[in-house]
Amino acid sequence: MSVKHFDVLILGSGVAGLSTAIKTAKALPDVSVGVITKSFDYESNTKYAQGGIAVVWDKLDSFESHIEDTLKAGDYLNDREVVRMVIEEAPKRLNELIAWGAEFDADKKGNYDLGKEGGHSANRIIHHKDITGFEIETTLLEQVKNLPNITTLQHHFAIDLITDHHVKEKITKFDKANITCYGAYVLDENTQEIETYTAHKVVVATGGAGQVYASTTNPIIATGDGIAIAYRAKAKIKDIEFVQFHPTALYQPGVSPAFLISEAVRGFGAHLVNKKGERFMFKIDERGELASRDIVARAIDNELNISGEDCVYLDCRHLDFDKFLEHFPNIYEKCMSIGIDAKKDLIPVVPACHYFCGGIEVDKQGKSSIKNMYACGEASCTGLHGANRLASNSLLEALVYGHNIANDIIENKKEFENKELNVPKWDAEGTIAPKELILIKHNRRALQTVMSDFVAIVRSNQRLSKALKKLDEIYLDTEEIYKTTVLSPQLCELRNLNAVAYLVVKQSQKRKENKGAFYSLDLV
Repeated sequence: MSVKHFDVLILGSGVAGLSTAIKTAKALPDVSVGVITKSFDYESNTKYAQGGIAVVWDKLDSFESHIEDTLKAGDYLNDREVVRMVIEEAPKRLNELIAWGAEFDADKKGNYDLGKEGGHSANRIIHHKDITGFEIETTLLEQVKNLPNITTLQHHFAIDLITDHHVKEKITKFDKANITCYGAYVLDENTQEIETYTAHKVVVATGGAGQVYASTTNPIIATGDGIAIAYRAKAKIKDIEFVQFHPTALYQPGVSPAFLISEAVRGFGAHLVNKKGERFMFKIDERGELASRDIVARAIDNELNISGEDCVYLDCRHLDFDKFLEHFPNIYEKCMSIGIDAKKDLIPVVPACHYFCGGIEVDKQGKSSIKNMYACGEASCTGLHGANRLASNSLLEALVYGHNIANDIIENKKEFENKELNVPKWDAEGTIAPKELILIKHNRRALQTVMSDFVAIVRSNQRLSKALKKLDEIYLDTEEIYKTTVLSPQLCELRNLNAVAYLVVKQSQKRKENKGAFYSLDLV
């Protein structure tokens, strides 16, 4: 077990983490930047983002319109100053991406094909077919390859942040209001050793926590690791009760992650219908299928409860098929792979957990309540989304906050002074290697079932109380395994899912008003 050092340690390799790394490394070529990622460097929520980036680009559009759409989607719980900052920065951040090599759909004259999604009052979605996130991710990784002061460590799992209670000798009282981060303990999955990484600045950009639910559009790695390790380090966690369920995940029972049918498909003109072929959204909202995600997801949930059916459907049969295929080739191909031809068949869809609007509370510079620790992307709570995220604002938020964090690090580079820290190495004494992982697997499934049954789109006081009781049992069982077993990624993920699930339930119990993605039957 060794102690290693980076000037800047970034946890996560999605758009948030990579954009921070690139800008920091370019501006400070003598500064070492480490990017830790628990899977391959390209595996992140960013990779799976289909829709695009919301940017005011058309002359007929305006910042004020995008701001109002964002506030309305967030049920006006947003931080207005943050909303304005992010939206007004959007064109600059997009131009940077283009300069770095990202390509977006345009006509022969070079005019971008601006899509429209639910909650938007104008066409402002810049996209690359239906794989925008993948295009951005590969563009950023190409930039990283050309920067020698960035070291990317794949298959490295951040277990816990290193803070004062690790490095201060004989500490008698832990001051939650005055905590400093000094790095992280990281499991090298190749050697199975836990290494100590110290850093002057730590950036948590580990993505979301969709795997806390049984049905999610998030990849298997989205287990809320950054939120959980920040919570254990006593960082402030905010608004995590606002969990956005995407209205239209492809209905495939038992398949996880669920395949996302992009918001842009409805923006393109697809209709939501029930088994009888009836459109039902206009009974709920005057915007119909283009209402914000929380409204559409609840409408579908209600439709399924009334009808007893397992899914509703997207009807694309009336659309221009050639243009549909041009815009959504991967969605069409996926549907065809399971025998559904969108040209003549209805596409079965259900809501699935998609995005956490809350997380580690940060300011405009991405600073958390812990000194020297930043957070950005879905792991953070910036105030942009309020109670519900407006479609395609997430990639934008990550780009803007990656830029802001890098700027803050650059402006405060004098803080990169060599400090001798007495950081203890990870102590695994008294633990044994697990003979089997079935208990961990069982607890993970049990946790996901509890959250899906009691803490999903519609909640109640009774459901939340039952959920908390069952989660406590899973927590105690998991902690017993944790204290006696050599750590593995599976055990760490379960522990992190426990923390996130607990936070969602506890903050849901404190919420006394239905807003955005939060809806309780007791508050109607």
